Amino acid sequence: MTALLEVTAARKAFGGLVAVDDLAFTVARGEIVGLIGPNGSGKTTMLNLISGALRCDAGDIRFKGVAIGRLATHRIARLGIGRTFQLVRVLGTMTCRENVMAGLAFRATPVWGAAAREQADALLARVGLGKPHVAAEQLTYIDQKRLELARALALAPDLLLLDEWLAGLNPSELLAGIALVRSLRQDGLTIILVEHVMDAIRSLCDRCIVMNAGRKIAEGPVADVLADPDVVRAYLGDADA
Repeated sequence: MTALLEVTAARKAFGGLVAVDDLAFTVARGEIVGLIGPNGSGKTTMLNLISGALRCDAGDIRFKGVAIGRLATHRIARLGIGRTFQLVRVLGTMTCRENVMAGLAFRATPVWGAAAREQADALLARVGLGKPHVAAEQLTYIDQKRLELARALALAPDLLLLDEWLAGLNPSELLAGIALVRSLRQDGLTIILVEHVMDAIRSLCDRCIVMNAGRKIAEGPVADVLADPDVVRAYLGDADA
């Protein structure tokens, strides 16, 4: 399969803390890849490097063959990378429709006016949020997550970065969320899923990349990776220590 995303020797340090340390991986078009690891392992930093919120100190990131490691965030978005955030970011005083219309304005070919309103409402319905006129700040936690996802989808991305999008959901919400992510893949999206909910990782991911202290410690099919002694040790600690 052709690589949609190629990360080569990526490194990012904050002072003496190396958050991403010589990380390399590829993501093929149509995959759902889990990027997992204990808290503080560098997963969100890696998503920030891909989306342009941070720049690599060293290494290379290529998307559809284009070097994106030095591009501005909005240019990366227009190339076809959308994302959600670990801490939900919505435009609180704006309506749900206006939030999604803001995403439509950042497409490579922006959408305005009546067409934007129509597409925004369709995207809200796509994620199960039929509340176009409600202010974002009035939404429940799960509905704010749905809104953020709709805004990311407004970019018409080829690659979607989901940063703990399923975290904090109750059991019924989690099942609905897993089904929604699976349906996005069926629509042709490629997804990198940062997640601690292992039921979701097992259900959704083709394979996993495991980070610990900024480095990749395992990569492969989900069942194999989760049974890897180094991965178990990273999550649970060394029983002999």
